[in-house]
Amino acid sequence: MRFALALLAAALVAEPGAAQVRSSRVDLPRVAPSRDATLASLLEQRHSVREFSDRSLELAEVAQVLWAAMGLNRPDGRRTVPSAGALFPLDVYVVAGDVRGLAPGVYRYVPHEHALEPTAAGDRRTPLVRAALRQEWAARAPAIVVVTAEYERTTVKYGDRGVRYAHMEVGGVAQNVYLQCAALNLGTTFVGAFDDEKVGAVLELPAAHRPLALLPVGTPGTR
Repeated sequence: MRFALALLAAALVAEPGAAQVRSSRVDLPRVAPSRDATLASLLEQRHSVREFSDRSLELAEVAQVLWAAMGLNRPDGRRTVPSAGALFPLDVYVVAGDVRGLAPGVYRYVPHEHALEPTAAGDRRTPLVRAALRQEWAARAPAIVVVTAEYERTTVKYGDRGVRYAHMEVGGVAQNVYLQCAALNLGTTFVGAFDDEKVGAVLELPAAHRPLALLPVGTPGTR
């Protein structure tokens, strides 16, 4: 109850373009198509960033990154990342700490609604980083995107090979995040070193959701 009230208060005081709370979900700003950058230029800019400035993320930036990761790009429900059998075994969460218009907490991205479903309250960045072999730099990012897999969605059709397909898919999600960050003058990097059980506990993930990648997102900075 307290978390729901906090979300509502954040939406009421937020500036235009901030989240609007509908029931227990947070509507995200519409995706803004961009044709200013070529793929080649984004690939030239793409690199791993481990130093972040103190600038907060805008909700519209978070919305754009999440859409790039796994949003819908066709009326039939297909997404920005390919998936074996269109079974989509991955889920994308955002661990928000310093996002304007969004209360600190853990949220699951809902592609078909382009919305966030709150799953845990409070800023979880520091305990998450401690579960990632104490890579303290990552906690300075305003938000951390977390990609998880529910293997049964693909193994039910492809058997054990479905696990491999899920691992292939996370690479596509991560690259989409990198390229979208480059387009927005943001930075990120792929973090794969962490304790699965501790990450699941910190984020209160469903038991079937296995974490595969952490992607801290923020404005590049120097320290």
